[in-house]
Amino acid sequence: MANNKLVSEIIRQRIIEDNGQFFANDNIADYIQDGELELLKAELESKFSGVLDTLVIDTTHDHNTQETAKRLAKMYIEEVFSGRYNKKPSITEFPNYKNLQQIYTLGPITIRSACSHHLVPITGEVYIGIIPSDKVIGISKFARLTNWVMNRPHIQEEAVIMLADEIEKAVQPLGIAIMLSATHMCMTWRGVKDNDVKMNNIFYRGVFETDTRLQQQFMQVIKI
Repeated sequence: MANNKLVSEIIRQRIIEDNGQFFANDNIADYIQDGELELLKAELESKFSGVLDTLVIDTTHDHNTQETAKRLAKMYIEEVFSGRYNKKPSITEFPNYKNLQQIYTLGPITIRSACSHHLVPITGEVYIGIIPSDKVIGISKFARLTNWVMNRPHIQEEAVIMLADEIEKAVQPLGIAIMLSATHMCMTWRGVKDNDVKMNNIFYRGVFETDTRLQQQFMQVIKI
């Protein structure tokens, strides 16, 4: 590594030089070169080892935690935060041959994310309503796109907007409706510890924003 810099420092410098940002819910895949994710995992494992030491956990003799730092590093990079480090999934579009301009909905799509305040899980379901324009994408691609966006640390209100942005880039629909209902472990595992509380977001864009008939139609469909 040049000048013995940590790989995280090298990636961060690339982003800064490009006038980019590296917020918790950003995707930074364009700034990561081949082989650097493995180096990032190794660096993260070392940092997690330090965290466990500070928590006064004997990872040398405790058989339950000897590999915990390594498992955590792999989990964050490859799984729960993978939407930060991997490029957007490939999405093939198709012409809207039948000129369909009615609502079609997808869901529930299971979402798994993390609260960017406490880095604990957010789990729930999302429903997506689309009124297409001149192109459509396969229904499985909506789930792939949703997972890519949600597999990052998030604030739920921002996550819904980011998902709408990515759908809009993919299909330029006449309208988008999104309903996200999720449980936050920052409320159920810590804090008030209320297991029955869910946060619900309904987000409209395009023709959905001003047409209450379309909004009601979307809500009726997802209740079914």
